[in-house]
Amino acid sequence: MEAKFIDCEQGSDKWLAARLGKPTASNFGKIVSSTGKPSTQAAGYMHTLLAEMITGTTDSIQQTEWMQRGIEMEAEAAAWYAFEKGVEPETVGFVDAGRYGCSPDRLIGDDTLLEIKCPKPSTHVGYLLAGKLPAAYVPQVQGQLWVCGRQRSDFLSYCPGMPEFLITVERDNDFIKCLEKEMQAFIANLDKKRERLIELGYLTIET
Repeated sequence: MEAKFIDCEQGSDKWLAARLGKPTASNFGKIVSSTGKPSTQAAGYMHTLLAEMITGTTDSIQQTEWMQRGIEMEAEAAAWYAFEKGVEPETVGFVDAGRYGCSPDRLIGDDTLLEIKCPKPSTHVGYLLAGKLPAAYVPQVQGQLWVCGRQRSDFLSYCPGMPEFLITVERDNDFIKCLEKEMQAFIANLDKKRERLIELGYLTIET
């Protein structure tokens, strides 16, 4: 299925409704690890999505103090990137690929994404020292490239008072093949459990 770009503000009711019960890129690491292996968190994440289907509300977004700080600083980080690169980043709501989707921080031109993180200083220092995409974000970044059909993502770690960390991550088709395989298995299992909940009368079929 070709991805559909839904015009909405990230965090809004429309955005929450669009992603309800669907695997999203920020949680792809709970389906496949950074090395392309099945994640041990898949079962728990599946139950979270099933709970969303029953309640009609999402509880998969658990914001820490630093995550909230990142949201508040995202525009500042994007402005720095725009000046540094001489581009005009485009905001996007939710990219819906049918059974799964993603919410990139920005679109850059026709083939690039921008993923922004605003971590605490000690975490940022670790990124500066490592000089590469943190393993924890490999499934998210590659998953966004997969869903959006793009070729690369600029990854920006932004922490005021410290040097910015900006790298370009190219599309990894081998990893994406692993992700696609695990996603198919995950969704098939999700559907079976959903049908079981319907049989038990815990979930109403949408009409």
